[in-house]
Amino acid sequence: MEYRFNTRLKGNIALTDSFHTDRELRKDKSLYKFIWVQTGSLSLEIDHIPVTLQAGEIVPLTPLHHIIVREVAGHYLTLLFNSNFYCIYGHDNEVSCNGFLFNGTSHLIRLQLSGSQSELLNEITDKITGEYGIKDNLQEEMLRILLKRFIITCTRIAREKFSVTPEKEKSFDIIRQYYVLVDTHFKEKKKVQQYADLLHRSPKTLTNLFSSYGLPSPLRIIHERTEAEAKRLLLYTSKSAKEIAEILGFEDIPSFSRFFKNTAGESISDYRKRIKENAGGNAASAFPAGTPQ
Repeated sequence: MEYRFNTRLKGNIALTDSFHTDRELRKDKSLYKFIWVQTGSLSLEIDHIPVTLQAGEIVPLTPLHHIIVREVAGHYLTLLFNSNFYCIYGHDNEVSCNGFLFNGTSHLIRLQLSGSQSELLNEITDKITGEYGIKDNLQEEMLRILLKRFIITCTRIAREKFSVTPEKEKSFDIIRQYYVLVDTHFKEKKKVQQYADLLHRSPKTLTNLFSSYGLPSPLRIIHERTEAEAKRLLLYTSKSAKEIAEILGFEDIPSFSRFFKNTAGESISDYRKRIKENAGGNAASAFPAGTPQ
């Protein structure tokens, strides 16, 4: 099953149960994704981190995440869209997912759905598939509305996971804004104080706020975003360590090397070598379509 819709302005939305075999979708580096396992399990590597999703789990992913499908042992759906079809940044006041469901770190939000939550999302995907059979000038906007409903539903489920009550929405929005600012400025801003100034809060206030939700510290979030970008550049480009250090805003290679060793637990060269060796060793056992997006 696969449904796609493309707009004249290069907006794309797709719903498929065979993302792992669709080379075109896997190569499209502009797509946001919801991967939802409905039965059985799905084994992935996301940014070379092994992840096994079980029935009832859903994960949101950004275009930055590199995905390898290792094993499909059940049924899953993937809902994909690009910013030309629906811009989560421009419509943040509508869906409140920017920096929350979607951010640039390699640490995923995994949502375990209840029966009623699965029913809600199934209702939306059923309406999406039904809409593909209607060919009129309202189809595009209806698909956009249904996508928005899907995102909002997932946002509500994630808020419930983090116990974000209506009274806490404003404080949680500060956390979302922090993630967005880090995604935007992590290459040149390395200190919590710099983001605290942008948010008109003190570093201590931010630290206490993140702690109250059981989230990593504000400084750790900066480090995680920088580490994720460093690993992507090391693995998926041919850039040298010196070039990557410059891209990420480090003064020199030694400072970048120290940062990477402290956050990743191994040297740059050891990390690159280990991942490439593992990729070669796993090639035979990987799912046939399991190539990086």
